[in-house]
Amino acid sequence: MTGENQSAALSWTGVVPVSTRFDDPYFSLGGGLAETRHVFLAGNGLPGRFRDGFRIAELGFGTGLNLIATLIAWGQAGAPGRLYYTSFEAFPMAAPDIARALAAFPEARDAAGDFLAQWAAGRTRLELGAVSAEVILGDARETLPDWPGRADAWFLDGFSPAKNPELWAPELMAEVARHTAAGGSFATYAAAGFVRRGLQAAGFQVERVQGFGAKRHMTRGWLERA
Repeated sequence: MTGENQSAALSWTGVVPVSTRFDDPYFSLGGGLAETRHVFLAGNGLPGRFRDGFRIAELGFGTGLNLIATLIAWGQAGAPGRLYYTSFEAFPMAAPDIARALAAFPEARDAAGDFLAQWAAGRTRLELGAVSAEVILGDARETLPDWPGRADAWFLDGFSPAKNPELWAPELMAEVARHTAAGGSFATYAAAGFVRRGLQAAGFQVERVQGFGAKRHMTRGWLERA
C-alpha cells in the first residue's frame, strides 16, 4: 500500500466495485451488507457492546459500507450518547462511485444521504447524527502511529492479505494493538495464518470462527491488558 491520497482505481463486476490496483472486490459478491453485519458487527459483539463514547477504528474505508452498517445498527440499538468512528484509507473512492456501490443495498443507500453529501463536499470529518466519523487519508503504516485514539473495536478490512500484505504486516498489527483500549476487540474476514500469528504476537487473544457465506473461516479476538 503505497502513495498518499491517491484515488481508488476501479473496474466493476455488475454492482460490485473492484480495485484494479489490488485485483480484489470491495465487498462480497454474495451480499456485502450481510457480510459486514456478520464479520465486523457480530464479530466484535456489536451492537451489544455499544455505549456512550464507544470508539470504532477501521483499516480500509472503501465504499463506507461498514460505516453505514454501523450507523444503522447504532440507531436500531437506541444506544445513548455518541459513537466515534475512525477509518484509515490510502486510496479514497469518489462520491459518485460510492453512491453507485451503495445502491446495491437499498437499506444502506437510504441511510447514506448525509454521508454522501458531506463526502462529495470533500469532508473527511463527518457528522452523521449521533455518529462522529473521521477518515484519515494516507498510508496507514504512516498515519496510524500518529493517531492519538484507542479503539474499543477494530474492523480490519483491507484487501486480501495475499494481494495487499502491507496492510496485514506484523508491524501494523502491533500498531493496531497499541491503539486498542483494554478489553478491546477486532474482527476480520481474513483467516490467513500469518495474519492470525501477527495479531497474536501483538497481544491479542485470537480465534478462528465461521466465515460469511461460502467463506469457511474468519478471525476475531480481543486484547487482555490493563
